[in-house]
Amino acid sequence: MVSVNNKMNNPMREIKVSKLTLNVGVGKNEAMLKKGLILLSKLSDVKPVSTQSSKRIPGWGLRPGLKIGCKSTVRKGSKELLKRLLQSKENRLSSKNFDLNGNLSFGIAEYIDIPGLEYDPDLKIMGLEVAVTLERPGFRIKKKKVASKKIGRSHLISKEEAINFIKENFSVEVVA
Repeated sequence: MVSVNNKMNNPMREIKVSKLTLNVGVGKNEAMLKKGLILLSKLSDVKPVSTQSSKRIPGWGLRPGLKIGCKSTVRKGSKELLKRLLQSKENRLSSKNFDLNGNLSFGIAEYIDIPGLEYDPDLKIMGLEVAVTLERPGFRIKKKKVASKKIGRSHLISKEEAINFIKENFSVEVVA
């Protein structure tokens, strides 16, 4: 007989990578935006989209609808891509890269650090940001249109659980 309090064998407690969001912020520069779109299409099979500003900030020269970056959301094959991206960081992350909800994000200064990508003279040197969303089975309940519910506090992913998941599954060293 399995104990009710035994959280180790419960399949609903397993953590998985839900999605990777790759982001390149370029500001108002149209040429850099095109290069960012090319870079994100080289990284994954998902077609990148450009992001637009929603606020007017006169000091920065921003207005609503101005294209200021591009992003790509990877769901299929996200684990393999995450392994490559973590190798570019030499499998080392800071504990500051993790938020309180168990998600993590980090930046890559130069795309040529990513294994499998060669230097492209047209792209020059540019970096990107990676946001990793972790979830457990049952998290879909908060996204449903009909009968959506909140996720219970005991089912949420804590910062420590996310750090342990990344350490075990991706052999990453997390530095304090």
